[in-house]
Amino acid sequence: QVQLVESGGGLVQAGGSLRLSCAASGRTFSSAGMGWFRQAPGKERDFVATISWSAYGGYSTGYADSVKGRFTISRDNAKNTVYLQMNSLKTEDTAVYYCAAAFRVFNSGYPRDYDYWGQGTQVTVSS
Repeated sequence: QVQLVESGGGLVQAGGSLRLSCAASGRTFSSAGMGWFRQAPGKERDFVATISWSAYGGYSTGYADSVKGRFTISRDNAKNTVYLQMNSLKTEDTAVYYCAAAFRVFNSGYPRDYDYWGQGTQVTVSS
């Protein structure tokens, strides 16, 4: 079992920044592929970013086109934590942001490939 707890959400003006954190406990964190997803009211849960172990060493990252160049995903295995730095926020970034862990499929943008989920943290961007 893995427990994931997100934090760092809040209200910010357009153009501002927030950093989300996701603290993990349970199974070996360093072997997990980690992802961030978001869900706006009345919409499906969308992929935001992922970070997974790379066969070439280190970790590889991936981003949704809508956040490339503005969001950065990172992880600190010593702290069992994954982060999402969000800059140049737009009103359309408003959503509940979820952290997820994967142990079967890696570098995926599909929610079905993730095995554990946090409860989510609200991000609201005002104009």
